[in-house]
Order: sequence, then C-alpha cells, then structure tokens
Amino acid sequence: MYAMQYDITLPADYDMTVIRERVATRGHALDERAGLGLKAYLIRERGVAGSPVNQYAPFYLWHDAGRMGEFLVGGGGFQGIVADFGRPAVRQWAGLAVAPGPARGTAPRAASRLVTPLPETADLTACVAEALDGLRALGDAAGLHTAALALDPGRWRLMTFALWEREAPGSHGDTEHYDTEHYDAEHYEVLHLSAPGLALLREGRAW
Repeated sequence: MYAMQYDITLPADYDMTVIRERVATRGHALDERAGLGLKAYLIRERGVAGSPVNQYAPFYLWHDAGRMGEFLVGGGGFQGIVADFGRPAVRQWAGLAVAPGPARGTAPRAASRLVTPLPETADLTACVAEALDGLRALGDAAGLHTAALALDPGRWRLMTFALWEREAPGSHGDTEHYDTEHYDAEHYEVLHLSAPGLALLREGRAW
C-alpha cells in the first residue's frame, strides 16, 4: 500500500464553490481506476474547523505502485491538476496498516490526518508498535469508515489518516468520545470518495 497527498493552498478570499463544483463534475472519473484503493477529495476552508487556509488536498491509498506512477506521469489523470493549478509537490508514504471501521459501508463526509515526528533517538520498532496499537483502537471508534497508518522514511514521520461518516474527532472541540492522541489532527471535509479497490487494501499490519 502507498499513501499519497498533495495540498493546493488557495487565496484567503478564494470561492471554494469552484472546488466543490470541480469535484461534483469530475470526481467520479476515478471511481473505477485500476490500482487505486481509495481517493478522498478533501478540502479545508479558512475559519472552518480551525483551518487557517483554503485548501484542496486530495488523499490517495494505492495498492499498485505502477498504477500510481501511471497516474502521475503516464497520462493517467494528474495532468488536469497540473493544467489548472500548476504542479504541486506530492508527498508519499509507505503504507504500514489499514483498519476498517464500523461505518465502512457509509459515504464519509469528514477526514483527519495526524503527522507524528520520529526523533533521531526514537526506537522505531517501539514507536511503530505503539502507533499500530493506536490504529487498532481508532478502528473501534463510532463513525470511523477507514483508518490507515503510513511512514515517511525521508523525514521520518508517521501519518495516521482517517475517514469519518460525519465529523472527525475534535473538529468542533469535542474530545469526549475519542482517543486523545488524535485530537490534534488536521481536519478536512470529504466532497467525494472514489474507492474502486477498497477491498484490496490489506487489513491489519502490512507485514
């Protein structure tokens, strides 16, 4: 599994209706994309759920690295983003684990992403084991659609991404019902979910 995301930060006065209409008209293009586990069409709006920016930030989980490469450089779909917004930096992570949630059968409307640095002195095996325990706990949370844990070995950071049926934990200051470690996550609205290969994303630890 491979995780991928790019952020397109837009002006403070940008009309986010433009992005909403873009996703409404083009978002289904990847609903049957080979090699793609899921793509969540994410936005953040300035002043909403604590966001300081307007941002379009699609997130992907791929189960086929070749198809991911095709998407980026082989005429497989990324060219539309480049044509309209310029070429953004694309972050990639090695997938470590996936956890399905109780709301897997719903259409998620929110997402959260938590990035955790791994200090140079950290015991990587212990840190990952702790993060896997956290992912398993997150998998039991009410309203969770899917959660994934991934590693950025370039910057040595762990990333936990989660899709939620309605609201992400802590998005409105509610910390009563969820794992406290996920309170500091960034929050997104999900405009559409393409999930042609969701069943092919291996559940649990990837090794």
